[in-house]
Parts: sequence; C-alpha cells; structure tokens
Amino acid sequence: MIMSGIPVSEGTSTGLAAPVGQPPVTVSFEFFPPTSDKLAEKQWQALNRLAPLRPKFVSVTYGAGGSTRERTHAMVARIRRETDLEPAAHLTCVGATTAELEEVADQYWESGVKHIVALRGDPPEGYDKFRPHPGGFAGSVELISHLKKRHDFEISVGCYPEIHPDAKSSLADIDYLKRKMDAGATRAITQFFFDPETYLRFVDRARSHGITIPIVPGILPVTSYSKIRQFSGQCGTQIPAWLTHLFEDLDEDPATRSLVAAMVASEQCRQLQRAGVTDFHFYTLNRADLVYSVCHTLGLRPTNARIAV
Repeated sequence: MIMSGIPVSEGTSTGLAAPVGQPPVTVSFEFFPPTSDKLAEKQWQALNRLAPLRPKFVSVTYGAGGSTRERTHAMVARIRRETDLEPAAHLTCVGATTAELEEVADQYWESGVKHIVALRGDPPEGYDKFRPHPGGFAGSVELISHLKKRHDFEISVGCYPEIHPDAKSSLADIDYLKRKMDAGATRAITQFFFDPETYLRFVDRARSHGITIPIVPGILPVTSYSKIRQFSGQCGTQIPAWLTHLFEDLDEDPATRSLVAAMVASEQCRQLQRAGVTDFHFYTLNRADLVYSVCHTLGLRPTNARIAV
C-alpha cells in the first residue's frame, strides 16, 4: 500500500483545508475516561492536542459494563465548563435503573450537555451476555425513546457494518437500526472496520431500508495489533490478511508501528473521502498524535480553540 502525494488547497475561513477536488471534512473524537488523576492529565493533554481541529463534538465513553461512570460525568462536565468544544456523553443501559438514568440525563441537560451517545452497553465483567437491569431498560431503543421524551437531546447511536454479534441476521440488525432512528436517533456511528467497501455496502443497505440519518464511519487507528485482535473478537470486526501482514513483528517496535498505523488509517479515510464521505468519527484511545496526523491528510488544519490546560 503506497500513499500518493496529497496536495492541499488554500485554507478556508474556518481553518479547514480540503485536498484538491474533495469537499471539506468534519470530524468527531471519542475519548475514554481516565482511571486515575495521573491519567486524567494525560487525557486532557490529548484533548488539548486535538481541540484546534474544531471537531463537531467529542464523546466520552463508559468503561466496560458501565464502570467509570462518575469519571465520565466529571470529564464531560469539565469539557462543557472549560472549553469551546461540544461534549457528548455516553449513556448505557448496563447496571442502572430507569430512575438513575433519568437523573443522569437531567443533570446533563441542566449543565448544558445536549448530546447523548445512547447505547445498550457491553455485558459487565463476568457475564458473556447482556442482561437488562431489573429496573432498567431492555435495550437502546427503549433508552433512546425515553431520553427524547424527557429532553430534546441530540442522540447518536451505534451500528455494525459487519453485524452486531448478538443479531440474528444482517436484516435483523438493519431493522434494529431503523427502530433506533424511529425512536429519535439523529446520527449513527459505525463500529470500527478496515475495508472501506464494507462501510459503503452497509450504507447502501441501510438507505434501501429507509434509514435516512447520517451514518458516520468509525475509524480506529491501530495503536496495538494485539488490542485490535481483542476488540475485533468482541465486536465481530474482520481483520484482513493484509493488515495482519503489515503489523507483523512490530509489537516491540512502537515507532515503526505508529508510522504504519498512520499510513493505514490515512489511506482508509482517503478512500472513503474519494467515495464521497465527509464526516469521520475517530476512536482515539486517548492517543492524539496518531489521530492528528490522519486528520491532517484529510485536509484539516488547526484553528484557535479555547481549552484549559
């Protein structure tokens, strides 16, 4: 895989520049909450690095099974309070009653956080299947519907180009995404994938089933091949043979691995951009430099953004 030269046009008034012949892109970034004060500082540095790219929003996840919930809330509140960025808070059905989720949603709304990433959530540690909380929601459709009735949130949801592991079929998976949209979802963000054609075929199928909301590709640069294998096993993403070959023998060579990762993610995004995609969502894993380099190849250039260090 060889990257061609990427000429860049003059910057626009927003500070973004698109490669010649391509429309400008918009991006959003996902961070996970820190598990300690020391990691909190590193996470804030990563946010500071990416803020000048003026993302459409930045989202903050829960840990597995709904853990780190309080740190998620604290981080989202800090982004809202101390920066010009638009925060989106993850909210899941795992381990919470309806009343608890209502309280969290009300707190977000009152603090000015108007964007929720509403998800069913992964099973808590020790469980291999999702089990609804006795006093909570059975799944994301119920959560979305309840949130929209309580406040007029912007709601992003997840979707799976390679089928959710718990779905009975690809058609059932598409039907469930349609139910999310009908319940009030305003955007879908895909699980990560590596073959651009996988995403493009999925979008075509979704459109043919009446799904009209934006379907944003979720991009996961390969910071660690072993982690990617683990993530892929959990969510059903296929790892192509060419990707395995590219990261062969790089576990102990982080410098080369980072260069290869930037090349792979940049080429993936460029192929999608050539197919007409203009919105990208990056799973940063709190690794800002790698994501920044990929955004640069897409034509994004920094602007002034207020963020506390």
